[in-house]
Amino acid sequence: MSLEQEIIELKEKVAYYERIIKTISTPIIPSIVPKTILIPIAGYMFRERFDNIQTKTLEYIGEHKEIEQAVFDFSGVNVEDLEAFDYNELAMSITSLNSSLRLMGIRPIYVGFNPQFIREIVHASIQVDIETYKSFREALKKLLAESKKSIGDK
Repeated sequence: MSLEQEIIELKEKVAYYERIIKTISTPIIPSIVPKTILIPIAGYMFRERFDNIQTKTLEYIGEHKEIEQAVFDFSGVNVEDLEAFDYNELAMSITSLNSSLRLMGIRPIYVGFNPQFIREIVHASIQVDIETYKSFREALKKLLAESKKSIGDK
């Protein structure tokens, strides 16, 4: 096999593995709460990955019209995973995601932000208008209580 052929095959392998990583880096899980999905976010955060999270979420919601709420769980993101990410840029990315979802009629909910992230956002005086809960469990309790009220009201 020639060196050029080896390089072509290696590039194809890299592209293949990049597609796999993109696919598994944003799992979207239907919740026990009706019309709600969970998007667990873990590991290293960078601009392209956040853009991928937004794109996959919007595409999923576009295909599943019944979805009304999307819960983004950041509890798997450590301080080290955010160090290279500019906090202003991350706040703008979250705001963009939030706006996109609201335009689609979806209620975005965020859980599990670590204290350092919160400190940095507050310290930088970044305005972020989002619905947050301490944990996924607390968000689910709130959504379940609301769904029982709306089911009982009908």
